This record gives sequence, C-alpha cells and structure tokens, in this order.
Amino acid sequence: MDVSDFVPGVSSDRDEVAFRLSGRMQGAACAITRQALEDHFWLPPGADAHRMLKTFADGQKRIAAIAERKSLTHPGQPVRLSSSDFATKR
Repeated sequence: MDVSDFVPGVSSDRDEVAFRLSGRMQGAACAITRQALEDHFWLPPGADAHRMLKTFADGQKRIAAIAERKSLTHPGQPVRLSSSDFATKR
C-alpha cells in the first residue's frame, strides 16, 4: 500500500495533512493530524505547511501502513490518523 498520485495537502488551519491511499484501498480519503506528525515523525511545533508536507513524505510508508490497517477495520469511511494510532502498545 502506498499513497496515491493524489498530491497530499495541508488543511487551511494547518491541523492535518490530507492524502489518499492507492492499491486495494484506492481512493480512500485519509488525513493525519499535526499532533501525530509532531509526536511520532519529528515535526517541529509551529512548522509551516511546507515542512508538514516534507515530514509527511519522510514518514509516508509508515503512515500509509497504519492508514490501510485502520481503513480495513472501517471500510468505506474516511480515515483520520491521530497520535494514538501510532502509540506503541505493549
């Protein structure tokens, strides 16, 4: 699974990055919160939209894998990834 040719975009309030999955879940609308990028992908607090997209691109494979798993548990629904989706469960 990977992020599709849809260009990821930052929301107007810079609170999340929207993207779509390719492959089996093609077209699935997804988003990851700024807080998740800060907590798990080293986005600096207060970073601009360009830096958010760079951080998203750097973590794209891990983000897409979590988004795919979440979309399988809630088929047909938009996927919004938060910090808790990336928390290590022990």
